[in-house]
Amino acid sequence: MNPNIAPMLGMYVHIPWCPTRCIYCDFNTYVEGNPDLKAGYQAALLREIRESGSSLKRPPLNTIFFGGGTPTTLDPTQLIKLVDTVSAAFNLQADAEITTEANPGTLSLSYLRELRQGGINRLSMGVQSFSDYELKFLSRLHNSREARKAVENARAAGFENVSLDLIFNLPQQTLEQWLSNLYEAIKLEPDHLSIYSLIVEPGTPLHRQVAQGNVPQPDDDVAADMYAATIDTLAQAGYMQYEISNWAKSKGEPDWETPALASAHNLIYWRNQSYLGIGAGAFGTVNGKRWANVKRPQSYMGRVGTGGRLGLARDEATFETLTPQTAMAEHMMLGLRLVREGVNSQAFEARFGVALEAQYAEAVAYGLERNLTEWIDSPTGPRLRLTRQGRFLANQVSVQFVE
Repeated sequence: MNPNIAPMLGMYVHIPWCPTRCIYCDFNTYVEGNPDLKAGYQAALLREIRESGSSLKRPPLNTIFFGGGTPTTLDPTQLIKLVDTVSAAFNLQADAEITTEANPGTLSLSYLRELRQGGINRLSMGVQSFSDYELKFLSRLHNSREARKAVENARAAGFENVSLDLIFNLPQQTLEQWLSNLYEAIKLEPDHLSIYSLIVEPGTPLHRQVAQGNVPQPDDDVAADMYAATIDTLAQAGYMQYEISNWAKSKGEPDWETPALASAHNLIYWRNQSYLGIGAGAFGTVNGKRWANVKRPQSYMGRVGTGGRLGLARDEATFETLTPQTAMAEHMMLGLRLVREGVNSQAFEARFGVALEAQYAEAVAYGLERNLTEWIDSPTGPRLRLTRQGRFLANQVSVQFVE
C-alpha cells in the first residue's frame, strides 16, 4: 500500500423515506406518503447528479452509497436508474463499490436479484437485533426470522458483500442478551459488521421516554463491557476490527492493513478524502470546501429545479472553506478511528507539508503517555494508531488534536 493512498471520490445519495420512524433515529427522514412527492424527489436527485457530474467535468468516481431513510422503499428500477445516471454523469470505475442500505423486512429474492443485476454489489442491512422483543422496542418493522431470510435471499441473489448493522446497550439489555445477538449474526457469516452503542439523541422519541423516566438511561459501564466482549468475540470468529465500530472478515492481512472487505465508501470519510452529498440534507466535501444541502425534501426539490451547477441545493449557512488547520485536525480525528492503519506520518507530511510529530507534539505525547496510542512500523512508514485501551476512549484522544 502506498503511503499516499490514491485520492478517491465517493458519492452519498440520501433517500429520506421510511415506512415508520424508529425510536432512536435522529436522521433527516420522513414517513413515506405522497407518491407525487417521492416522484418529484427522484427527479431532483437525477438532476443534481447530472449537474454535479457536469460541473466537475465527469471525474472518476469510486463509490456510491444509498443511505437514508430506507433506500429499499424505492422500486428496484428507481435505484437502478440512479446508478445508471451516476454512471453516465461520472467516470464510474469498473470496480466501484455500490452499496445500498436495506430494511430486512422489504427484501424479497426477486427484489434483490433486480438490484444485483442492476449493478448494486453491496448490501448494508439494518438488522439491529435478533431479539423480537428488542426489535419491537426499537420500532423496527422486521422480525428476527425476516432478518435471517433477508441474508439468505441476498446470497441467493448473488451478493458477495453483505454487511449487518447491530446496536448494543439497549435499556436493561444484559451482556448475555447482547452476546446472543452477536452469535446469531456470526452464524449468518456476513462479510462485514457495523456495531454501535445505543445513543439517546435529543429530539428523538427515545430521548423523550428517557427524560420522562419511562425508559432507563443506557449505562456507560455496561456499554464498555459489551464493547470489550464484542472485540474479543469477533476476533475469535475471524473478523478484523478495522474501525472503532466496524469489522470485516479477515483474509490474512498484515497487522497494520485495513481488510479488503472494509467499506470502501466509509474509508473515504475516514481517510479524509472527497465525497459528494446528493439529496436533501446530504453533506459533501469537495476540493477543500464543505456544505450540506437544505433538509426539507420540498425545499431541496425547489433548489434543484432552479439551478444548473454543483451545490445548487446548498444550504449556504453550512458552507465552509476548510483551513489547513481544520483539515489537519480532521485528518487526525478521522484517521485515528482506523484502528489498524491509523495515521501514516509520511502521508501526513506529504499532504500537509509539515511533520505530524512537529504539528501535534503535545497531542501525540498525550496519547502515548497514557497508553491510548502507539507507533507501529509498516512498509510505508510509521503509523500512529489507537491501542486497545484507546478504542474505549477515542473521543478523549481525538479532542487533543483540536487547537
